[in-house]
Amino acid sequence: MRNRESKEEAKSTLMNRRSALGGAAMVGGALAGMALETGSALGAAASDTPKAAPHEGAGASAAPHAAASPNFHPPIVEVKSGKLRGFRDGRTTVFLGVPYAVAERFEMPQPVKAWDGVKSAQTWGPVCPIPAQSRPGPDDFCFPHRYWIENEDCQALNIWTPRASANVKKPVMFWMHGGGFTNGSSMESYAYDGKNLSEFGDVVVVSVNHRLNIIGTLDLSEYGSQYENSRYTGMADLVAALEWVRDNISQFGGDPGNVTIFGQSGGGSKVTRLMHMPAAQGLFHKGIAQSGGALNYRNVEVAAAIHRQQAIAAATLKQLGLDGSQIDRLKKVPYKDLIIAGTAASREVAQASGGGRGPGFGGGGWDVIADDKYVMRELCDWADTIPLMAGTVFSEMQGTMVRGDGRKNEWSHAEIDENLTKAFGERKTQVVEEFRKAFPHKKVQDVLYFANGSRPGVKTTLSWKLEKSKTPVWNYLFAWEYPVDGGITAFHCSEIAFAFHNVTEPHIHVATGGGPAALALQDKVAGAWLGMAKNGNPGFKSWTAEEPNTMVFDTVSECKPLRDDELVKAMGNTMGRGRGAA
Repeated sequence: MRNRESKEEAKSTLMNRRSALGGAAMVGGALAGMALETGSALGAAASDTPKAAPHEGAGASAAPHAAASPNFHPPIVEVKSGKLRGFRDGRTTVFLGVPYAVAERFEMPQPVKAWDGVKSAQTWGPVCPIPAQSRPGPDDFCFPHRYWIENEDCQALNIWTPRASANVKKPVMFWMHGGGFTNGSSMESYAYDGKNLSEFGDVVVVSVNHRLNIIGTLDLSEYGSQYENSRYTGMADLVAALEWVRDNISQFGGDPGNVTIFGQSGGGSKVTRLMHMPAAQGLFHKGIAQSGGALNYRNVEVAAAIHRQQAIAAATLKQLGLDGSQIDRLKKVPYKDLIIAGTAASREVAQASGGGRGPGFGGGGWDVIADDKYVMRELCDWADTIPLMAGTVFSEMQGTMVRGDGRKNEWSHAEIDENLTKAFGERKTQVVEEFRKAFPHKKVQDVLYFANGSRPGVKTTLSWKLEKSKTPVWNYLFAWEYPVDGGITAFHCSEIAFAFHNVTEPHIHVATGGGPAALALQDKVAGAWLGMAKNGNPGFKSWTAEEPNTMVFDTVSECKPLRDDELVKAMGNTMGRGRGAA
């Protein structure tokens, strides 16, 4: 359960942190110069910050100085569990690290207990523990990551609002981070900050942490009724967060009857999986799946999937020297040992079943299976009324960031021909012809970095959604090149800063350039996302199998039928498969 420190313990914790850091401010703090206060200490604090009298001898300047600070009297909002203290950041009011649920390891989330006084919501909440990270990723220059305090008590959300008042009703945009079901957090990327999107669109933005990997998906249902839904605790956290939004977001100026869920990569998969979950009915009203969310449950053999997950759980116990009669001891195993054992167990089960990186584990990571109970194989009937936009980016995980010599925009005609011939052989002419028809504004050598494997998945998703849907669906392809390192083709995650209107965020603008083209494009991309949130329509033509209209976001953006089936087929497996739609 979430720790409840006394005031003295909180003071000691703070002093220890300051000592360890040599008095330096912690990286990633929400506000420079603000005192770091633990939630437990503030839980016992007075209900508001009193006005401070000037120190004796300070002169008349002390009071005006305090009054000039927008956070000398920070905003306080009361939710069902108690009062929260946020802060003002320009025109936006922000609440960070808001607890929405509590849970024991491997058990379902429960409502937060009420607290006395005012709880701080001025710093990021803990993030879910993840497997050890040993090196930066290849995208860290263009899409820098940051990491934070890890704790299994990670059920916390963040809110950016134009006006924290129950007298207004703004559309709510509920963001779910990427990282599959294994990694990530609501603050892992600087691009996830909701301030600019909230201000640009006049909406309430919410982002969320939840349980991941082994503590969010391990199937212990064979070992007792309290673990019946252990394989879904991570998704159950998301349902609990949406329930919290339903019950409390009106106090922050949000409309609980107009909630759009959106997410990228694993977050996109969370969007579509929530449409498979009866427990999520009525909690959201539109969906945006970015580079993820392929509907792939229809042909799942439920019994076999459950058997695989349970075999992984049994192998995890064995790795730790435990058996079923000692199941409760699994709750006390340090996370580091637990995740190492679970990873070894997944490999063991994968090898025993004939290969793969872990049966039941998407892309080698922890995954959420369908059992026709908590997660259905087919979309829920109520999902027929949910408008959906789904799309991918041009290169996903096979662009110039990870392949090529960084000179593709400088190649001579001979070099272009040589590289195309090497990649496609006798199919080169057909590939070039089909690529030029699909992408007339692109250079022909860009086909070498086109993630052809991503497109079939998203089109299948849209087709399946339309089978019974009472609303249209929309498709997009983000194709803009980042103007660095010779031109970085649109990589997995590249559209996020644009959707959040964050291309000039200090840690991102070096890669985006923050120039006129980037600024104009972010208005288009964020505008489409906001169109979904406000009107259930991104502002361009909807997609059908007969007329596959796709908004291609680029320096020249246009919506047109993107008939690239022959291109995808002609490219074959030569360039590998884009994993963004998996």
